[in-house]
Amino acid sequence: MPNTKIILPTPKVVLFDWHGTLVDTLDAMFEAMEEMLPLLEDLDLVKHLLPEKQCRTQDDVKLVRYIRIYRRLHPKILAERRISRTEIFNAIFGNNVKAKAIAHDAYNQCYRNYFGKVHPFQQGVGDYLQAIKQLGIKVGIATNRSREFLDHELDIVEQGRWKQFFDTSACADDVSDYKPDPEVINASLAAINRMPSAHTWYIGDSYLDMVTAKNAGVTAVFYNGACWDNRYLERLFGKDNAVIPDAIVNSFDELMNLLSNIDTATPASFAKQAEQVRPIHYPPPEPPPQRIEPDWHPSVADITPPQAILFDWHATLVDTLDAMYHAVDDMLPEMREKGLLDRLVDPKQSKSPEDARLVEYVQSYSQLHPKVKADRKISRTDIFEVLFGNDQDAKQLAHKIFNFHYRNHYGTVLPFEPQVRNLLIGLRALPIQIGVITNRDREFFEHELAAVEGTGWHDLFDTNVCGDDTALRKPHPDQLIKAAQELELEVSTDIWYVGDSTTDIIAAQKAGMTAVFFNGAQWDAPWLGKIFPGTEEFPHKPDVVVNDFSEFWALVLACLE
Repeated sequence: MPNTKIILPTPKVVLFDWHGTLVDTLDAMFEAMEEMLPLLEDLDLVKHLLPEKQCRTQDDVKLVRYIRIYRRLHPKILAERRISRTEIFNAIFGNNVKAKAIAHDAYNQCYRNYFGKVHPFQQGVGDYLQAIKQLGIKVGIATNRSREFLDHELDIVEQGRWKQFFDTSACADDVSDYKPDPEVINASLAAINRMPSAHTWYIGDSYLDMVTAKNAGVTAVFYNGACWDNRYLERLFGKDNAVIPDAIVNSFDELMNLLSNIDTATPASFAKQAEQVRPIHYPPPEPPPQRIEPDWHPSVADITPPQAILFDWHATLVDTLDAMYHAVDDMLPEMREKGLLDRLVDPKQSKSPEDARLVEYVQSYSQLHPKVKADRKISRTDIFEVLFGNDQDAKQLAHKIFNFHYRNHYGTVLPFEPQVRNLLIGLRALPIQIGVITNRDREFFEHELAAVEGTGWHDLFDTNVCGDDTALRKPHPDQLIKAAQELELEVSTDIWYVGDSTTDIIAAQKAGMTAVFFNGAQWDAPWLGKIFPGTEEFPHKPDVVVNDFSEFWALVLACLE
């Protein structure tokens, strides 16, 4: 898709986006985003997250879903580090200008803790800026960055050398609206008494930048510094001629090629020849390392076709994370007076260093580590397993204290994914028997089962077994065995148990059922290796890992075939 042989209108002005085009401020940006996203609830922004059916792409759907549930960025985004803060806010809030303004303000507050981590996006950017200036072209910046941050970063990058190359700049706080509104481009041009036209090039690294350029009526040049492949670029821009860039370049050397093409076609277009001022060749940016995916992939898993599928409830079929974490916050300070802090496992016996740190933190502060609450990936049951190990009496007491506080918070229950109900209906039509196994007490489960989606899901399950229906809760297999009995099935691998926690996998393995790990939290392979080490002490591992319910549906159909 990139094409640098075309001839664009001769530029009189070249405007650049800042982050992701001229400079890399990813460390600061992602650290600020990870600090800001957990504040969405306090900012009253959760309710303004874009409905998934209104999202522009499937990637945006997954991003909205992930942030709605976990209040943080999808690990794949953190691993690839390719998209900007503005792209994230546009993906999750759509055209809601007020919500985006609140989010940007909150982000800026967080960014003050990190900004200053800035360096050229690729080698030689300063030399290329100097070359463009030598051609007699005005050079400027049009960015959603605040003036406070841009000015500081300009002072820092290459010891302030770049400042001499810019004739103009416009920032988010110089105008009324953020990109994709064209105001930031118009303001940058107005400062040098220019009107927008095709003879202004706007160079940016995002879909949003291209929309902004088109809205302003200037030439749009996409800088593919993130090294997206052609397939992704075709998916990004599709066949919408209103957004397709006028040119795509993979490096600043290719940007010089565009200028050289004009020189060749129309001599004396610039004050000097492009080839005369071209810097030495600098290599293009390197693509980010690929995220390592789990090796328990459905395409290679050898598992028994299911007669029945049992599902965990919380964080598998439904999202009740807000209530759960509020209740855990309330209960942990009571643990000392109840004598539970004295019954915590020895951190040396923990499965992983992370588990050991959780035990030590609760021992010292009687609360969850802030990172655990920010990640929102570990269930109440898994927390109790980490804290108390095999001490059943301690876990039972912890569950009772949790239940007391959960009564103050429970009631809000959402499908974990929008199509969960349709998935369950599809499974029953195959036909496969369906059940729920949850450590939640029946008092709470019955209420949530009736409340989900306003109409309830009572008609979707052939059985359900709650935490107080058996003497022992997961990770003991009693609940799973009871469900099999109620379905009049022999316990075997043709019963699948699908859950999001180590507790679920241990229970399935102990019961002799097929253990399907629902990786809604999107752990990568190294992390899955930590929580399922497969050692003599911690032998239990899933039979298969699925990342979402579309992948799970494909797995079921493949097994039945």
